[in-house]
Amino acid sequence: MPNSQLMPIGVFAQRSGLTSSALRFYADSGLLPPAEVDPVSGYRYYGADQVARASVLRQLREIAMPLAAVEAVLDAGADEAARLLDEHVAKIVDDATTARQKAAVIKSTLGGSVPGVLIAMLKGPVLADAVKQVLTATAHEPGLAVLAGLHVEASHEAIALTATDRYRLSTRTLVPARPAEQTWVGTIDGDDLRAAVATVRRSALVRIEAVPHGLWLRMPEREDQHCRLLPEDFPDHRLMLASLGEISTRATVSKDVLLRALEEHPGERVTLNVSDHGVNIRPSNDEDPGVQLPATVTGEALQIRFEMTTLYPAVSTAIGPDVMLDLRGHDGPATIRSADRGDLTTLAMPVKSDHSA
Repeated sequence: MPNSQLMPIGVFAQRSGLTSSALRFYADSGLLPPAEVDPVSGYRYYGADQVARASVLRQLREIAMPLAAVEAVLDAGADEAARLLDEHVAKIVDDATTARQKAAVIKSTLGGSVPGVLIAMLKGPVLADAVKQVLTATAHEPGLAVLAGLHVEASHEAIALTATDRYRLSTRTLVPARPAEQTWVGTIDGDDLRAAVATVRRSALVRIEAVPHGLWLRMPEREDQHCRLLPEDFPDHRLMLASLGEISTRATVSKDVLLRALEEHPGERVTLNVSDHGVNIRPSNDEDPGVQLPATVTGEALQIRFEMTTLYPAVSTAIGPDVMLDLRGHDGPATIRSADRGDLTTLAMPVKSDHSA
């Protein structure tokens, strides 16, 4: 390669985002040898066509990929490289989960072991389903970690699980197999709970104990799971529930039929026309006749519009064969729950219609 097309190591370092010392290390390891080395001075020169490989190498090292894996990715085709990246990320996640659990054990022993306080004993499969259902109403937003958490309120008679992403609010109340030793309120990291669900589901009985920095899910013959406590205040959902307006329209419809109609719906928003004839689902285009669903309806006729990402999860997690929609006008929060079981309830916020119904 002509010298005019080569760049010294300092210039190449600026172009690639790697330091000169890192480039020397990667050259010695064989990952990124220079295009040419001056036999007298020992100066290293790189070609412009090496910048792309150097940039990818830097990005791979930024996600802590070992050198052997980096070399495999750099030399692989696109599909194989993607598979290797997925493998590496999965290992990082597993390692982080293991480290978090071990850290929780260490914290519990620092300065003496702090005994956990029993706040509930629940059947594992029931708890796992409840956590999975309620966590559909969470969201990861920068600066609002609490929206990714599960709020837990434990009393002597029940334990209530609540989550909200500001567009939905889901809450489910469970009756414990054994009364709590004392009341407890806190918001638990949702990702920790998701990671624990598989183990919880395979446990006949789960003992939930509160400790200073979170909850322990203790299960006979299985590894205990620690879930961190979030420091942020959970939104005052009880005030919101208490201030809900009167129900103007109630519709009871088959859950499976409604879900099928939503799955086949072509748009990102869905309009429900609720009347004595049932529930009509149509896209934003009012010229489309929509899909008519049989339903039992009481109250006034109503048109209400939802984002599909708000309505579908609320319906899909409902318990039982029939879903009850309690509507409070075209712009009020809608309550979506089982027609015959009230232990899982979701509030869903509609979107403003382009015109009044």
